[in-house]
Amino acid sequence: MTAQPQATSVPPVEVVLGDTIASLALAAHAYLAPPDESVAPDLAGAEILIDLAGAAFDRISPRLQPEERSALARLLTDLRLTFVQKRGL
Repeated sequence: MTAQPQATSVPPVEVVLGDTIASLALAAHAYLAPPDESVAPDLAGAEILIDLAGAAFDRISPRLQPEERSALARLLTDLRLTFVQKRGL
């Protein structure tokens, strides 16, 4: 008789959204600073990703540990500052 594989557990929503926020922030950074300097930054695309990451953070932040909350808040703040600098405001 072969053993049945155990069902994998579903990760907590905090983990899923934390990873999602980090992925969105990384993608937004890539839109703001394309690796090819001859390509202009895609500010509109970066803005959408930053807004999505911010909305996800606002929704999940009460459920995060203080260290996680601070790290993601710093990540988003740095990203928003970079966006404003690139946009020229």
